[in-house]
This record gives sequence, C-alpha cells and structure tokens, in this order.
Amino acid sequence: MQAELLDIRNHMVQHPPFDEMADDLLDQVVQSIEVVYFRAGTSILELGQSNHWLHYLRSGAAEIYRRSGELYNRVGEGEIFGQFGLLRNKTVRFPVQALEDCLIYRIPDDTFQFLWENDENFAEFVEIEDRSRLRSAVSRREKSNELMTSRVTRLISRAPVSAPATVRLQEAARIMTDKGVSALLLMEETDEGRRLKGIITDRDLRTRALTEALPSETPISEIMSEGLITIRSNMFIFEAMLTMLHNNVHHLPVMDNNEVRGVIALSDIVKYESQSSLYLVSNIYHQQSVKGLKELSRDVRDSFVRMVNEDANSHMIGSAMAGIGRSFSQRLLELGEEKLGPPPVPYCFLALGSMARDEQLVVTDQDNAMILDDSFVPKEHDAYFLALAKFVSDGLAECGYSYCTGDIMATNPKWRQPLSVWKGYFTDWIDNPKAEALLNSNIFFDLDGIYGEIDFAEQLKTLVAEKASNSQRFLTMLARNALNRTPPLGFFRTFVLEEDGKQQKTFNLKRRGTAPISDLIRVHALACGSRSQNSFERLKDVAKTKLLMEDDAGNLRDAMEFISIVRIRHQALSIESAEEPDNNVRPEDLSPFERSHLKDAFQVVSNAQKFLRFRYNAGTVRNV
Repeated sequence: MQAELLDIRNHMVQHPPFDEMADDLLDQVVQSIEVVYFRAGTSILELGQSNHWLHYLRSGAAEIYRRSGELYNRVGEGEIFGQFGLLRNKTVRFPVQALEDCLIYRIPDDTFQFLWENDENFAEFVEIEDRSRLRSAVSRREKSNELMTSRVTRLISRAPVSAPATVRLQEAARIMTDKGVSALLLMEETDEGRRLKGIITDRDLRTRALTEALPSETPISEIMSEGLITIRSNMFIFEAMLTMLHNNVHHLPVMDNNEVRGVIALSDIVKYESQSSLYLVSNIYHQQSVKGLKELSRDVRDSFVRMVNEDANSHMIGSAMAGIGRSFSQRLLELGEEKLGPPPVPYCFLALGSMARDEQLVVTDQDNAMILDDSFVPKEHDAYFLALAKFVSDGLAECGYSYCTGDIMATNPKWRQPLSVWKGYFTDWIDNPKAEALLNSNIFFDLDGIYGEIDFAEQLKTLVAEKASNSQRFLTMLARNALNRTPPLGFFRTFVLEEDGKQQKTFNLKRRGTAPISDLIRVHALACGSRSQNSFERLKDVAKTKLLMEDDAGNLRDAMEFISIVRIRHQALSIESAEEPDNNVRPEDLSPFERSHLKDAFQVVSNAQKFLRFRYNAGTVRNV
C-alpha cells in the first residue's frame, strides 16, 4: 500500500466505525477515498444539495445545522457526516459549514452502500444519531451480563415451604428438616386470606433457639423475623444481590403481588457470581477486631476488579462497593459498642455522599455523621459518642477509607448533633440558602441511615422532600452550585485537559464527569420531592413527574452509565497493573470507542446543564 494510503488507513482505524472494521473492508474504503479541502467559513454541504459522498473529517472542525438554521452539532477530527442523506434520497438533510480549515476524506456512495450491506457494526453506527449510539453502547454492556438480564424467578427451584405463624419451635424444625430447606415462611390468616407474617432460618434456630436453650414448645413467633425484606418476581438477579448487600440478609421471599412465589438464598446468587461480594460482606460481620477487618479490606479491590471483568454495570458495582463500605462501618460500630458499652441515648449513624447514593468506588474517603436522640445532654453523653465516632473513623481509615479532607465526619462536633439540631440545619439551608453554605452542605442532601435509629434519618429525608420542592430560591442556589463543574468538552468537541500540576494533560472523570451529573440530578430530584438517594433511582422519579422528558432522562442515564464505566475500568486497570487507582485519565489511554462515546456523553451533560440553568433561572456561573 502506498505511503499516502497507509497514512489514511492508520488514521481511520483509530476512529469508529472504522476501528472495528475487517481489514479487507477497510482497505477497500481507503482505496476509494477522494481527498478534498475546505477553508474556514465555506459551505461543505448545502440544504437540498445532491450528495453522493460520506465525509470523514481528517482535521479541522465543522458545524452541522438543522433545516431551521439552528446549530445541530459540531464535529471534529475522526468524525463523519453526510450519512443521513445517503441512507434516504442522496439529498442533504443537514447543511454543513467549515468552522476551521478542513481536510476531508470523501467515501463514494457505492462504497458506503457496500459497507452498509456487509458490515453490521458500520450499518448500526451510521443509522443512529450520537445519543442513540450512546444508548447502544450502554445496552451492549448490559446484555453481556447474565446477572442484569435474568429475572429472580430463574433462581426459584421449588415451591415455597411454609407453616402457620402459630407453629411451635420443634415442629418448625421438623418441617425444615423433612423438606430440606434452610428457611421456613410463616403465614397468618387474615380477612383477605393468607399473608406472609415472618421467616425462620437455620441461623435463627442456632442463634435464637439452641444457644438460649428454648423449650421445644416455644411459639415460633417469639424468634421469627418480621418486617421482611422481599423482592418482586419481575426484578433482576442483580437487584436481588444489591438488596441482600444493602440489608445484610441471606434469604429473600419472592413476591408476585401479595403471593409468595418462592425464596432465594445467598447461595443461589453466588452460583451466578463467581467471587461474590456477598461473601465478603458476610465475612466482615464475622471479624472480631479492627485488625481482622483491615486484613479483610484487601479483598475489596479484588472484588471490585472481578465485578468489572464480569461486565457488571456501574449501578451494580457502585451499590456493591457501597454495601461493603456500609458493612465495615456497621461492624466497627458493633465493635465500638462492645468496647465502650451501650450508648447512653439512641443514635443513628449516617452515611453521606457516594455511599448514601450507592455510587461508591475504590477511590473514596469517608463521609459520615451522627444524629443523636433529643434527650442527648452534651456534658453527660458527648464523651461516649466522640469516642465511638473516633473508633469508627480510625477503623475505616485502617480499612482503606481515608479521612475526609473537609472534616465531614462524626468526629466533628458540628456533625454529631441531636435530631432537632439536624432539622434546624436543613430548615436553614432550605429556607435561607447561601451559596457558600450550600456548597459545603451539598453532601448532606445525599444521606442514608445505616445503623441505630434509622427512623431519625427517615425524618430528615421527609423534611427535605417536603420543604425543598417549595423553595424556588433554594433550588436556584443549588442549581448554581451544580453548574460550577462542567464536562471537559471544548468548543470543537475536543477534550479540555488540565494544564499544570502532576495531572497535566489529563481530565478527571469524577470531578468533570460523574459529579456534574449527580449534582444536576439531585436538583431535579429535590424539585420533584423525590426521597430516593441513588442517581438512577432519582432519574426514574424525575421522569415520572415530567420535569424532564423521558428521552432527556434516558440520555442522562446513559451518559452517567458510560462515564461511570470508563472511570471504573480505568481504576480496575490500574489495580491490575499494581498502580494506585485514581480518577484522572489521558485521552491517549482511552480506546477510540471510549473517546468517541465519552464525547457524546459529555455533550449530553452539557445540554442538561443548559436546561438546568434555564429551568431554575440559575444565571451565569464560573467554570471549574
């Protein structure tokens, strides 16, 4: 192949859809190319013009317009245009103008049609628009993991085994032995029919009956678990896994309306996940010291890498890592209480930020707080709670969760206060919003009670849901803060990189990617009164209110998923290379597929921020 043609081929093979094209087809494309040049400001394609070429932009930048004259898109190096007219009547539907001097490779229509008929990836790429391609890229990952495509009913191997809730201990044990099950459902008769009342497991028999030497005639109702965590029959296996992680349960009744369809156990899910993070959580609760937890924490990164290599999606990975982080916190609180004695007044331990949102990864610090009962008396009680908070915080640091540089931890007396004080905090933030105060308190609007009196946290969520949606000034200020961080996409769809420091020539996928998305989703969620914490769940709530159109919510979901997965894979590759993972990536370390779809995703975020500014009258803000 001639040197000039080889140069053309080497450039095209770096960009989709040519990066996945068979060698013989790509060679055919290169042989057919015509090279043309357009000066900045000149027209490349005019509306209604006859066109018989697919255009590949080798260098420069161009603007694509709608029929109305409104700007539709900007394209840069390695991108294509003109395909929509070729697929229809060979007439230009979107006029194109050179924004900079442009060097273009033109691929003739007959070559285009041959590729369209013989290369499925090429056909899919040219048939759908940028945001649809992003959806396609996300869908491809979702379909590759059985955990995300299989319903929980697939794990049900037998009809549920049940008994009346009035049964005695010995009879319950006999039924479980005869039927060969590790869990027995306990039912009660109501006016509406039989209803699930509780559950008894092998573990319950050991820990609540045998160790206490209870008589065989003890009513099973005295030791059964009530207020059960259940799952619907139409939910996916990965949702069952996350439910078990979040609630630290080993058995889940599967419900079809109000009827029990069956019971799935932790062991059923482990069959679908070779190295289950559920086992890691189970082992956390068996550790008797901070030293034991520290040794176990080494397995966290291994679990993270395994999930990445098994093509889990970002929601599954984020929830699993958050579940593991919660378990470390919960076990440390149990060990702390064993060391210090029972708490003098009830309290609730709060997870904040990414852990509360179920979006935690392996590069994370600790963000937490305490809500104390209103009977709290500082002089009498605070020494205990400070000691407990310090025990937990130091323990988390030992386990790899670094101290919060902003001091948002329960060791800070400001974030270790009675419930009434916390209600005052949130009321003031919402009723009297100040830019700097909200900037520092943003993280508290992502909260989850993970230990103790969980109702304290639920009361704060209720207060926020009721007040925030009625305070336009608060939403405006919050929206302004959400616009401080912008995606790293330049005017010509090029990546904007850090210019100095050790992160020079990189961009941060958290600060400039996932964080701006979670920030703007939080504003919409609070505006519609959502109580959800996870960004994907918040988007569902927002879409139901029509505050965002369904397509816009879907685009945001896909953008967040794709950016998150690129960030996750970057961290996993660092761990596998024995390097310290971070959030900064260099464009040259990304595949052409990732570079192309990241640009699509960042454009979605940029458009969503423009709507946020308009919707909440947020005005002009500085870029970071």
